[in-house]
Amino acid sequence: MQNASMEELWLSSHFSGGNQTYLDELFEAYLADPNSVPEQWRSVFDKLPNINDEVTTDTPHQPVRDHFLLMGKAPNLAADTLAPAIVTEHERKQVRVHQLATAYRFRGHQQSKLDPLNLVERPKVPDLDLSFHGLSDADSDTVYQCGNFYFGKTEAPLKEILADLESTYCSSVGAEFTHIVNTAERRWIEQRMESVRSKPEYSVEAKKHILERLGAAEGMEKFLGSKYPGTKRFGLEGGEALIPLMDELIQRSGSYGAKEVVIGMAHRGRLNMLVNILGKNPSDLFEEFEGKSFLSESQGSGDVKYHQGFSSNVMTSGGELHLALAFNPSHLEIAAPVVEGSVRARQDRRNDATGELVVPVNIHGDAAFAGQGVVMETFQMSQTRAYGTGGTVHIVINNQVGFTTSKQEDARSTEYCTDIAKMVQAPIFHVNGDDPEAVVFVTQMAIDYRQQFKRDVVIDLVCYRRRGHNEADEPAMTQPIMYSIIRKHKSTFELYASKLVETGVVTQDYVKQVANDYRDALESGEHVAKALVKEPNSELFVDWTPYLNQPVVDDFDSGMDLKELQALAKKINTTPEGFSMQRQVNKIIEDRIKMANGALPVNWGFAETLAYATVIENGQPVRITGQDVGRGTFVHRHAVWHNQKDGSTYVPLAHLSEDQPKFQIYDSFLSEEAVLAFEYGYATTMPNAMVVWEAQFGDFANGAQVVIDQFITSGEHKWGRLCGLTMLLPHGYEGQGPEHSSARLERFLQLCAEQNIQVIMPTTPAQVFHMLRRQAIRNLRKPLVVMSPKSLLRHKDATSSLEELANGKFETVISEVNDKVDPKKAKRLVLCSGKVYYDLVDKREKEQAYDVAIVRIEQLYPFPEQRLLDVVKTFKRVEDVVWCQEEPMNQGAWYSSQHHMRKVINEVNNSLYLRYAGREASASPAAGYMALHLEQLEKFLNDAILNVQ
Repeated sequence: MQNASMEELWLSSHFSGGNQTYLDELFEAYLADPNSVPEQWRSVFDKLPNINDEVTTDTPHQPVRDHFLLMGKAPNLAADTLAPAIVTEHERKQVRVHQLATAYRFRGHQQSKLDPLNLVERPKVPDLDLSFHGLSDADSDTVYQCGNFYFGKTEAPLKEILADLESTYCSSVGAEFTHIVNTAERRWIEQRMESVRSKPEYSVEAKKHILERLGAAEGMEKFLGSKYPGTKRFGLEGGEALIPLMDELIQRSGSYGAKEVVIGMAHRGRLNMLVNILGKNPSDLFEEFEGKSFLSESQGSGDVKYHQGFSSNVMTSGGELHLALAFNPSHLEIAAPVVEGSVRARQDRRNDATGELVVPVNIHGDAAFAGQGVVMETFQMSQTRAYGTGGTVHIVINNQVGFTTSKQEDARSTEYCTDIAKMVQAPIFHVNGDDPEAVVFVTQMAIDYRQQFKRDVVIDLVCYRRRGHNEADEPAMTQPIMYSIIRKHKSTFELYASKLVETGVVTQDYVKQVANDYRDALESGEHVAKALVKEPNSELFVDWTPYLNQPVVDDFDSGMDLKELQALAKKINTTPEGFSMQRQVNKIIEDRIKMANGALPVNWGFAETLAYATVIENGQPVRITGQDVGRGTFVHRHAVWHNQKDGSTYVPLAHLSEDQPKFQIYDSFLSEEAVLAFEYGYATTMPNAMVVWEAQFGDFANGAQVVIDQFITSGEHKWGRLCGLTMLLPHGYEGQGPEHSSARLERFLQLCAEQNIQVIMPTTPAQVFHMLRRQAIRNLRKPLVVMSPKSLLRHKDATSSLEELANGKFETVISEVNDKVDPKKAKRLVLCSGKVYYDLVDKREKEQAYDVAIVRIEQLYPFPEQRLLDVVKTFKRVEDVVWCQEEPMNQGAWYSSQHHMRKVINEVNNSLYLRYAGREASASPAAGYMALHLEQLEKFLNDAILNVQ
């Protein structure tokens, strides 16, 4: 009887062949969106073989049908498990309608009308065709339920549903959001778009405001084009919708209570932004075009006008808001992580942990967004503890051409230039730049999304370049078809004005008046940013006054009361009750307690962490990031302790007192370029903070060379941007091979000029203690580049006393310290920097060569000529002066510093000649074999100490 019942169920149920088509449709719907099928069916589909693997709608259905037949025959399948047996044709088509809606959400963007030029006919998307879903025009008047569609009705004829879907997903807005795994976020976007069909109705005043902002954008470019013909300005022609976009973004951010918006962008449209959004006085810009502005400046090199930054305050419905446009070099996307760092600093200053008060905006070019790796790195930062800023609004000015490359197969391997954003599940709103109301709509959506979900969002403003790469370029050389279309194409302002005139919103005379009023304002030199605050609230600015025009003086009293120092040392080395320390770490902490009591010499890790404690005690925040900085690459720092029982962490430096300044230490993700750029941005925005970035190995900074070249070493002289960033770059030749020896000291020294940075190679714990304190406590804000040690972290002789920390200062030059060496009798003077000092001392001791004096130059730039002169003068009978380095001759300090040393030596005795002792010139930084490393070491030590070649 039971078997007979099951057979009957099989033949009459959904598993029978008669319902095979219906099953196929349900399965298709499940593959597209599991939530679109009833829970009971979803449960069945979830249990199908490999159903949770990555599948597509091309999955063969025969195995699924076979599986259903087996299920139908199974005796343990209850008859009421599935939906009712009788399914009408209308119900089947209802499922197909839902599939159609899902297809539009997934792929509607591929059919949207995004390109103002209509250059390429987009291929038809089969999923959006009625026939693909088993529907036809004959079903147009049939009413279907709208389900979770957000069109404001529960049911409608198919033709209405189709029209709504077309309007929402295939008009001037193309939205990509179905890659987002968070259901609430996806539903939120669906609701926002479908409720207004992506075409919200704006008031007459709002439309007039959009027209005015477009008129300002076009008017600015026309004015500059006529006043300075042929001059490079990287104009915004073709992308004028950026101005109403930014206007809306700023005003809407302000309506949420935001206090600051920080903007990063490359060249195109920058001058337009400066004048029309940030409120730069047009007359100041005109002076820059005429080359007058910088002539009055007394220092620095300056920079081209389309690299300049600016800041101002504007009024919004939520109150006054500070705008900051970051300076940028020509290296396009590198400004993006700098902006993120600046934003994080501002958020920290405001205790804005969620990112409500400070909003980052990065404006990109389409080719750079797709092509430059730092974009990926910046996205990867977005949700991390160390670098998150509560979501960034990314705007792509999509000119559809990069320099002269417009073929997609040459520009990228992805469908859109914005596809990289999908890695962090950022929604992407593509929008036609010639539809300014659609542009404003997606801007409102983007800001609302960012404020609600605190995640990145992308606006892809699809537009064009009316000129070439710059105004001196002839674009028809490489894009003849594109520019034949552009020459006939009306501007966005003209198109929108015509639309408003046709609909009776404005008259033609009104349009002319808008253009004339703007030009008159420009000619009179008036500010043309509508919301500009003429007398800004100074509380929204950072006070850099204490750090301006500070003299570069090496001597600085960085000592501290011994008892206070000991009390701090004990505080940062006290284990919380019940905290289970790892065995080796516990021994390190026990030794540090002994160091605090004077029972053990001070080592490097103790001195460094104690220096940070004193900076915090001085009322200054400290931020340290880099790969493995919590523990330290070489297991020396231990600023973060890990409980061995539950994995929790404890950071002693963050628990000095209840009201202490913030101490942040984060192990960074595996990036150098974006991370260092971020920390630069942070340091240039938080002058009172000590900001430290440590490379895992010094030469890993190679991956961030653009940050070093374009920002750290030149930012002050190009843009007047002070920066107190500290870079710790492990450096030292221990036979670990080419990539683990050299921090490329020579590159930093080559970049030194005009007292732009400090380059130091400390050799004792006391030196690193005073170096770090000096960097933070004195008001001089110059980047500090430290060739920090590896083997010296535990070298038996690389120790200091607690008294040296308490009473000393940073010494730019350290004279001979061995009592066995009499300065009056020394015949050979060896100058050196860094770890090689200890190799030289060991060699001298082995050879009993006490007629050789060894002097350490701890600061290589600014070079301490006077201090070195004072030291060298004490050696009266020197006959031979040697510069000894462990780096090859063409690397290290030799080429960049020998002229400083020769100048000093000639002042003492012009008959002396400075000779070189070190490795021979090499294309590789270091030997890859220990035997070769030791052979080279022995050879140049013999040369330096014994003068034996």
